[in-house]
Amino acid sequence: MSLQSTPWQTVGPYYRLGLEPLYHTQIAPPEAKGERITITGTVYDGLGTPVSDAVLELWQADADGIYDHAEDPRRDAHDPTFHGWGRVPTDAQGRFSFSTIKPGRVPGLKGVAQAPHLVALVFMRGLLKAAPTRIYFSDEASNGEDGILALVPEARRETLIARQTAPGQYAWDVKMQGERETVFFSY
Repeated sequence: MSLQSTPWQTVGPYYRLGLEPLYHTQIAPPEAKGERITITGTVYDGLGTPVSDAVLELWQADADGIYDHAEDPRRDAHDPTFHGWGRVPTDAQGRFSFSTIKPGRVPGLKGVAQAPHLVALVFMRGLLKAAPTRIYFSDEASNGEDGILALVPEARRETLIARQTAPGQYAWDVKMQGERETVFFSY
């Protein structure tokens, strides 16, 4: 009897092979309006080991806070050059990098605008469902007004915040479990 995993037991590397043609690490084309940024980081498993086969799927609004989505009532004013979606793999050392524009504020709870953020789904070995999270920015004063961020215990909020390392450059790591585990949301 074999105790090796089979494709139906874990997501494993099998999904990654199917997604490779869909990788999209430049979310904002050069003609998109807005402040250009790059976000880099590493995905770690529960033991603190970098995950070499993870994929991050990202969604975001344009620089004016408008989504390229039929249900966004402001879609007619959306930047037509910007679609706000990407799929980013990790390398052999668990690192990822992508470029985009800083998103604008989108409508939030009770009419209060949310702080600029990206929505991220983390796919990796052993997960049967993607782990949803968000990426906020350390240099945004509006983080204190964000209704979703306020729902996260203060001691854990930093796991959702990309640190500015230089103008237009941010660092954000994903820790799937353990000490300083990234906050993940239910959907």
